[in-house]
Amino acid sequence: MLSILGFLTIALFTYLVMSKRMIAFTAIIFVPIIFALIGGFGAKLPDMMEEGVLLVSKTAVLLLFAILYFGIMMDAGLFDPVSNKILKIAKGDPVKIAMGTAVLALLGALDGDGTTTYMIVCSAMLPIYRKLGMNPLVLATVSILSLGMVAGTTPWGGSATRAISILGLDPSHYFNPFLPTMLGCAVWILFTAYILGRIERKRIGAALIEQVAAAEMAATVQEAPARNTMLLWANFLLTVAIMVTLIMDVVPLFILFIIGFSLALIINYPKIEDQKRVIKEHAANAIPVVSLVLGAGIFTGILQGTKMVDHMAGDLVSVIPEALGPYFTIIIAIIGVPLSFFMSNDAFFFGAVPVLAKAAAQYGIHPVEVARASVVGQAIHLIGPTSAPLWVLIELIKSDLGKLQRFTFVWILLSAIVMIILLLATGAMSI
Repeated sequence: MLSILGFLTIALFTYLVMSKRMIAFTAIIFVPIIFALIGGFGAKLPDMMEEGVLLVSKTAVLLLFAILYFGIMMDAGLFDPVSNKILKIAKGDPVKIAMGTAVLALLGALDGDGTTTYMIVCSAMLPIYRKLGMNPLVLATVSILSLGMVAGTTPWGGSATRAISILGLDPSHYFNPFLPTMLGCAVWILFTAYILGRIERKRIGAALIEQVAAAEMAATVQEAPARNTMLLWANFLLTVAIMVTLIMDVVPLFILFIIGFSLALIINYPKIEDQKRVIKEHAANAIPVVSLVLGAGIFTGILQGTKMVDHMAGDLVSVIPEALGPYFTIIIAIIGVPLSFFMSNDAFFFGAVPVLAKAAAQYGIHPVEVARASVVGQAIHLIGPTSAPLWVLIELIKSDLGKLQRFTFVWILLSAIVMIILLLATGAMSI
């Protein structure tokens, strides 16, 4: 009975979110409450929900201040010097342009927001692509891979945040062992950009490339506003200090970003009125995601408190051949690819991942490995119908969905395989 109620909870939640009959925040709260009441758990609901919210509270705080911090860094033009350097170095060579796009996209993806990254990369690089006649789908592919393999794996990125919160994990324990995989993914993305650039170089032809002078390229790009050099250096050093402290794991991540945001606010906006304005501006990006994480706490608190997840996991394990049990993390990574394409992140991480984690526990697999395996499909999610930033990208590059999916599909599948191999090779995911 509890297993049936659990599967009905997930099915109804997924249906309501994907059919856009309810937003994820309301569905993730009310759907489990309804089925818990049906199951006779009404008296225990307040305690279950409280425990769930407390479980995700640190992640919610981390997400809030990480979004605010990177929002200030973007406004301050922290990555502008990198963008300008890319344009000078490229000099009309499609290989350098594609690899420069990858560098810019990887840096932009650190803030975890797809729309922001697409806008930064497209504003800096699209004029060059058009001037040289390069295929803008190269830019799209490199940007999507950067978001899926970097933004989708950081604990302040929306995807990993969902996995961390719904499974009640410590963000540091999830992220630190993931760093070697992330660095390997960055190298893979640069290699992919190199291959795509060589294809474009051959297609365009050397004669045309030589005709495009660096001065002509620069003329197509909007002049960036003047920046305070001392301020840029201060922001750069602050960001480096945060990343070093993060890797050293000496301060909880949510405390680290609270302090980092406070310093960034004082450094960049000494006037109190400016500080108030900036917080209001970036809160619009942070609050919806943070509220969703807190809602996820209620969802997981109810599913765990009622033991629905335990019964669902038992049923799931019963249909998997026992010989495949030790390879369950790989199974999660593989099935997560098609599920991530068709399902919204809310439906996948809040609906499917808790069940997979409980099933994995039957084989002695820690939830943190399930979280790492669950983000493998994030790149393919970014070309799926439920990815909101996708439509921004399509509009920016003036393409259509079918063309973009056909161009990027093989590269994304290859990238998923590479990520699985890296996770296994670095020990972030075991078999």
